[in-house]
Amino acid sequence: MQQPIYKMQLPPHQFYIPVMGLAFTIDSPLKVAKFGISSAISIMEDRLIETMRKYYYNAIEEPFIPIPTKQGNSRENRITDYLNLINRVVNNQIDKIKKSIFEAGSDLVKYFEMLPNKSDLSMLYSYMQASNDTLEKEGLKQILKANVRAGSIDVNIMTKVDKDNYTKDGAVIEDSSDAVSALRGYAKSDLTNSTIIFSAGLNPRLFNYLEKCRQFDAKAPGKFDKKIALKVSDYRSALIQGKYLAKKGVWVSEFRIESGLNCGGHAFVGDGNLIGPTLEEFKSKRSELCATLFDLYNKALAAKSCPTYQTPHPIKITYQGGIATNKEHLFVQNHYGLDAAGWGTPFLLVPEATTVDLPTLTLLQKAQKSSIQISPNSPLGVPFYYLKGTSSDLEKHSRITQKRPGSPCTERHLVNNTEFTKLPICTASVKYQQLKLNQLKSLHLPSQEYETAKKSIMDKECLCIGLSNAAPIQYQQPFLNNLTAVAICPGPNIIYFSKVVSLQQMVGHIYGKTNIITEVNRPHFFINELYIYIEYLRNQVKELQSPDKKRKKFIQHFYMQIQEAITYYRKKATIINDYNESQIAAFIIQLDIAAAELTQSIKHCGPSMPSTSSVLQA
Repeated sequence: MQQPIYKMQLPPHQFYIPVMGLAFTIDSPLKVAKFGISSAISIMEDRLIETMRKYYYNAIEEPFIPIPTKQGNSRENRITDYLNLINRVVNNQIDKIKKSIFEAGSDLVKYFEMLPNKSDLSMLYSYMQASNDTLEKEGLKQILKANVRAGSIDVNIMTKVDKDNYTKDGAVIEDSSDAVSALRGYAKSDLTNSTIIFSAGLNPRLFNYLEKCRQFDAKAPGKFDKKIALKVSDYRSALIQGKYLAKKGVWVSEFRIESGLNCGGHAFVGDGNLIGPTLEEFKSKRSELCATLFDLYNKALAAKSCPTYQTPHPIKITYQGGIATNKEHLFVQNHYGLDAAGWGTPFLLVPEATTVDLPTLTLLQKAQKSSIQISPNSPLGVPFYYLKGTSSDLEKHSRITQKRPGSPCTERHLVNNTEFTKLPICTASVKYQQLKLNQLKSLHLPSQEYETAKKSIMDKECLCIGLSNAAPIQYQQPFLNNLTAVAICPGPNIIYFSKVVSLQQMVGHIYGKTNIITEVNRPHFFINELYIYIEYLRNQVKELQSPDKKRKKFIQHFYMQIQEAITYYRKKATIINDYNESQIAAFIIQLDIAAAELTQSIKHCGPSMPSTSSVLQA
């Protein structure tokens, strides 16, 4: 047997675990980084981070020193210390793995067994196992151990969550808004080979502050200790945000594309950009994007009298949202030239990777299509995926039944409304809902209109607590007294995953070594997303008021985007289905059904809508 030629391959895996909620991936790196798997932590809820600091300091038997809120810069200091703690523990885990022996069930063996089969390191591991030469085998073991490396410890900041913070006298504290202080906390940490991901769009204050953070500067061509990624739903957004930062001499190392609707958490729908055409645009314009940003970046560096570069730093293009099979995973990577794909929602059923309390975990296993709704629950005013029947959902309806709608607002991360108050308050708070409901009563609206407006007010729900509570409950660590409700925001993909599995089983599923989906007739994720968009359009049409020209124009553009996507999928049907005739035929039938539903969805919009015949005939 000829020894394979080994070339160092970084990163070890072709997937990553994106941020989920506030608590669900709060300690994922401590669970998966030792196996070379990258994952992301939300660093927005510092009280949760303080709770996790206490838990893990006790777990590793080191003294825990609280960082109280009254201490100056407590938010960023909590974040910095927690990330340093995670980094230290992960490094110790890697050192321990490297010093261990190759025995069944060990983390060392799991590390190599979970690698994709065709990776160089995996093939070298197989060669070592088959070798009968004692000296050769021992030498190969040492090479393998030397190449064990941690997955990256990444963090996420939702740019829209950026409330101001004030002095006792009511003055805004400069550079201490929630997002900016979280950024500073990350920048001060000792993480290396790490990425900060900005989601939810351009935040000028936050992006301007980045220019002050030298920790994001390149150390050499293509070398960064801390990298920047932007989560985007279309090419235009990537170009606008990338150019904004490049003009400041800040390099974006990754564009993390996410489906607007086939995702978990907040759904940034955009103009109806479906993922197939979006990925195609990134593929065709990738070089152009890189060249455009590099030109602006170099000019900005030169203006600051900083060293410039001869060639662009690498830019990764990745995708997340709705992928559920190895074939889909390989297709998006190979056809669109992606660097990796994110797997989020399925990992909620992997306790070895994420942190979900037992009652919520049970609900996730039983989730059906009717259990997952795209709701108006978020105080941010952005559509929000939501699992019905959670303790947070039940608590909200109980308060409404008892005529005490609204939630206590203890964390104040989502305060953004000044309709009734000088300082912003949260639309999910008791205070806001009481004021808004009183105003509504004074309008003396018709009964049906009144009930609709009343429901829209009371739909808003506290997410700061709901999305944080799973970890404190799971680890039996007090978070907030008497506030124990949990909310969770899986994507619609959860309905195809119905059982708790091990980390090895899930990774094996991703790489096609095993299969954990029992639904044999599951449509391709392109089709699933297409149907979700048509359903969203249908609901927009139902809510359309005839004089609303702006809304009608939006619906028309949204419709045309879906129409173009159907045409695109018809042209790509053979490649998408890997030349399998039966799958191609089923795919075309599903497109025909989607086209008919699209036609039906806008039939009440009037004569100004474009012809629908091309959808059926394309």
